Amino acid sequence: MLKKNIRLRREYLNKREHQKEYVEKSLKKVKLNESYDLGKKLPTELYKEESSLRKELALDDKNTLIPRSMVDDEYNMEFYKEPSILMTTSRSPSSRLTQFSKEMSLIFPNSARINRGALHINDLIQMAQKQGVTDMILLHEHRGEPDGIIISHLPYGPTIHLGLFNTVLRHDLKGKLDTVSLAYPHLIFQGFTTPLGERVTKILKHLFPIPKAESKRVIVFANQNDIISFRHYNYEKPDHKTVDLNEIGPVSYTHLTLPTIYSV
Repeated sequence: MLKKNIRLRREYLNKREHQKEYVEKSLKKVKLNESYDLGKKLPTELYKEESSLRKELALDDKNTLIPRSMVDDEYNMEFYKEPSILMTTSRSPSSRLTQFSKEMSLIFPNSARINRGALHINDLIQMAQKQGVTDMILLHEHRGEPDGIIISHLPYGPTIHLGLFNTVLRHDLKGKLDTVSLAYPHLIFQGFTTPLGERVTKILKHLFPIPKAESKRVIVFANQNDIISFRHYNYEKPDHKTVDLNEIGPVSYTHLTLPTIYSV
């Protein structure tokens, strides 16, 4: 397992090093393909490379022909398989953090929650990789209040740390709450227009499988003044003009200016 990880990491770093060359070559193949499809004259800069590019072009399809960045490659296979999430907490969690982790495991479909115990983070990563887990989530606290969440996409990242505040658990909400449906939720991202916001959106949306159209469950990530609010609803449509939202929790907030994103 260790040798395999070393080999995969070496391949990944080598690919990052040659990213510029790869993109330039991919753009040349796109130009060559357009010339063939439209019957145009070949660009003069491609005359010498036409033979080699044509051989490679015959092996490409519409997905591999498009030049991709390393950011794209982190999630390029996620459309072919559903995410699988391993969730745990910091050591010796309080009862409130334990309850929060239980509620968060209901938020993320296909997630498995385990007790941290004395496990080191390296042990957790190795266990997750052996089980084919795509993402790992670590929840932590300060004086009994959940104050952070770490999300790591396996095996190469990215890893993001989000600081939480004003967290409200389901049992803190007043009134009778609906049970949490196991249906895959629809996602709404509002206000994530900057490059950082788009990066955070990509990390979060790939934690959820594609929902069915008839799903009545909605999760909202709304960014306003660099503060992200997380809300969880069930909805009903009494008629074609009305939508009734029923909040089922939990509720939390994080600063968009605070996320720290790491990548290999």
